[in-house]
Amino acid sequence: MQLTPLDWLVVLAGVAISFVPALLLVRRAGRSTAEFFTSGRAAPWWLVGTSMVATTFSTDTPNLVTDFVRSSGVSKNWSWWAFLLTGMLTVFFYARLWRRSGVLTDLEFYELRYSGKPAAILRGFRAIYLGLLFNGLIMATVTLAAVKIANVLLGWDRWQTVLVCTLLCVAFSAISGLWGVLAADLIQFVIAMIGVTAAAWYALDHPAVGGLRGLVAKVDPATLSLLPDLSNPSLLVSVLVIPLAVQWWAVWYPGAEPGGGSYIAQRMLAARDERHAMTATLWFNVAHYALRPWPWIIVALCSLVVYPTLDELHAAFPHIDPKLLGDDIAYPAMLTLLPHGLLGLLVASLTCAYISTMSTHLNWGASYLVHDFYRRFVRSDADERHYVAVSRLVTVGLMVVSGLTVYALDTAGAAFQVLLSVGAGTGLIYLLRWFWWRINAWTEIAGMVASFVISVGLMLARQAGLKLSDDAALLITVFGTTACWLAVTLLTPPAARATLVRFYERVRPAGPGWRTVRQAAGLPPSPDSPATALLGFFSGCVLVYAALFGTGLLLYGRIMPAAACGLLAVAGGVGVATVLRRQWQRGPGSVGR
Repeated sequence: MQLTPLDWLVVLAGVAISFVPALLLVRRAGRSTAEFFTSGRAAPWWLVGTSMVATTFSTDTPNLVTDFVRSSGVSKNWSWWAFLLTGMLTVFFYARLWRRSGVLTDLEFYELRYSGKPAAILRGFRAIYLGLLFNGLIMATVTLAAVKIANVLLGWDRWQTVLVCTLLCVAFSAISGLWGVLAADLIQFVIAMIGVTAAAWYALDHPAVGGLRGLVAKVDPATLSLLPDLSNPSLLVSVLVIPLAVQWWAVWYPGAEPGGGSYIAQRMLAARDERHAMTATLWFNVAHYALRPWPWIIVALCSLVVYPTLDELHAAFPHIDPKLLGDDIAYPAMLTLLPHGLLGLLVASLTCAYISTMSTHLNWGASYLVHDFYRRFVRSDADERHYVAVSRLVTVGLMVVSGLTVYALDTAGAAFQVLLSVGAGTGLIYLLRWFWWRINAWTEIAGMVASFVISVGLMLARQAGLKLSDDAALLITVFGTTACWLAVTLLTPPAARATLVRFYERVRPAGPGWRTVRQAAGLPPSPDSPATALLGFFSGCVLVYAALFGTGLLLYGRIMPAAACGLLAVAGGVGVATVLRRQWQRGPGSVGR
């Protein structure tokens, strides 16, 4: 497939427009690390929330959804739909706490919550582990998707795509800072949504598909189902039970961390106040789970009609590198059906989505490596301009690392499983550390080490011939890791009393978990209401899931069930609005700092 001059003009225009905010805000980004990494803590909710959505909308996401749909049906998306539960927990339980903490990065939290050398060691180690190694793997999966898209659409080799992506992302991220990233994300999100919606429209218009009615008639009903086959116990457990019962609270996954974390925490810390942090995270979860999935799913379903098998897919695109061939490559294959001009818009939208995600990960990773490692342990006496300059150099280095890591990956689904496995079992720590004073630095160290050792050990054992499913490996890792960190928590002393008191005074977590510390220090109870937050969590889940499934049922032509879901979504929305009004009426003491 060759792009025409018109296509290239549209691509260049889209990319140029997204670069405007970076150029306008370059001077502001260079003032300090607070501006470079948290936009001076002055960003409004709509900009922060849209940036969260844009960051999680990358080139690898539609490829991953296509992989799921083609291999296991629409219901396989429960592997990530289940993370809505932790997302809504973050909205109503954790967003305010993060904003109250006043830290620059979520790793700085460790020396606010814990004490002594263990806290410092944990902060420094996770700065390298997450900022460089884990973040490098995440960015590599995003770039892998770009490689596959470019291989199908442009015939580019892997190295060509990596080189172009590196130049684009470094030019943007190294100069813009978080203000530039936030502003560009808004533009890139709009372009990306227009592009994927157009792709779904033209996929349905393909003669082999025959519109929505033709699609529903030609695709296996089991593939269309929003729930797995209830008569197949193994499929039910794998697709629905484990994600909803275990995965959402037990697994650390970027963008869906239990309790918030990584670039989600960075965005909440950049918000103007607690109210803006909560509303931004709510908008993110609504848009991420209810607004965006169906254009991707529609294209994936259409690909099953146009290219039912990988052999037919390869026959249609014989130039595709066999190492890149997988179900996930069907998404870029479907994009070749678009007319010229619109094809350029689609490529521009995917390019913008890629830059949006990568710029966030580069800025986030640099914040860890510079603020939480270099500034904390290597050089703490330099001026702000020095740290900004180092941040820009680190940004370049991170992009190089991720580009090299691309050569170790083959499919989006495989990378997704690796990320789930390595973070399994630690999620409950991130939920409890805010609400149980007994959690300490050794708890997190034990959880991190146990999760890595168990998951890697099982991975090697499976490669050596051990017959063990992904689900069984996940459960073993989760419960083995949980047992390890619980034992270490009870066998090691808690953080210093002065540290615990200082943390409670600043963050004011609710619930009985801090009663011992609160009573010993004579501190008042938190103004927050766990019961109200729980109602908000439940209402938010009803709102989003009902909107998600109602949209799908409407597309399938099932009007009455879709209408019922619509009523549930309205009821959930009323519940959310009621909870937010109650929380905001509690006054400045519980809403803003």
